[in-house]
Amino acid sequence: METYAYGNWLVIALTCWISYLGFRDAAFREKYLFWPEAILAWRQSYRLITYGFLHLDGGHLLMNMVSLYFFGPLIERIYGPAQFLAIYLAAMIGGGLLALYVHRHHDYRALGASGGVAGILFAYILLFPGGNIYIYFLPIGVPSWLFAIVYLTGSFYAMQRGTGNVGHDAHLGGALVGLFTAAAFHPDAIRYQPWWFAGITAGTVLLFIYMAQNPLFLPLPGIDLTRNKARPGRWPRWLSSVFHFARRKGSAGQGPFSRPDRQVDAILRKISESGFDSLTKEEKELLKETSDKYRRRAIREDPKSGFPL
Repeated sequence: METYAYGNWLVIALTCWISYLGFRDAAFREKYLFWPEAILAWRQSYRLITYGFLHLDGGHLLMNMVSLYFFGPLIERIYGPAQFLAIYLAAMIGGGLLALYVHRHHDYRALGASGGVAGILFAYILLFPGGNIYIYFLPIGVPSWLFAIVYLTGSFYAMQRGTGNVGHDAHLGGALVGLFTAAAFHPDAIRYQPWWFAGITAGTVLLFIYMAQNPLFLPLPGIDLTRNKARPGRWPRWLSSVFHFARRKGSAGQGPFSRPDRQVDAILRKISESGFDSLTKEEKELLKETSDKYRRRAIREDPKSGFPL
């Protein structure tokens, strides 16, 4: 008899229920979504898990749960519910930890099960090599090994560029953690794709070296992925997107802070965490330039007489 994937259905049902509670109550969603400040300053580490059971809307929830339904049951039926749940939760936490590191200097909020789903997808690619991944309604499947490389490369590029209202860092972290968790459970599966696995492992090491050497590689304003982006209703969708991009690109000060101010804020946070000696030469020069700028502004605005000028 074919066994049912009870763990997979349990995750889907629990995610749908918690997401529904978040749809009804904004305060409930606010309490459990991903928020680096709350995790780091207020020690609310439970958010590294609970954010994955909340979603932005019904479409966001449906997309993640359908993806989980396609790839999760086969892993659970062959390797058991314990391994399925371990891979899923590890990927969700791993995606949250990478997002926490990347956005530790940002006012950033996010939610969604994408990190866990990406982990299950990459575990599937490792454990069942030689298959194809079908993207939306494309009639031709993409080889799973090629899909994995393009997915990881695209996620890093999109994360660095800050494109779209998507948590690319959670996708990237969840995919890598899911892959390595599955490999830890079944190291013999690596021999079927040794060069592919070695390449991803080397790329992961280089990724973390790059982020450690460039802690300010993502100087973004406050990002809130828990809110829908409003679109003007009178323009076609593609035209309004182009117009919005041109207006944002050409106007200064659209975000809450300018880029230099965000960099200075990140530098000050770095000083509070690691001390002044941890700054690079470029960071010290930027801090000095900013200090001189505000000092000159204070002198210029200070009236020389007793009358306001």
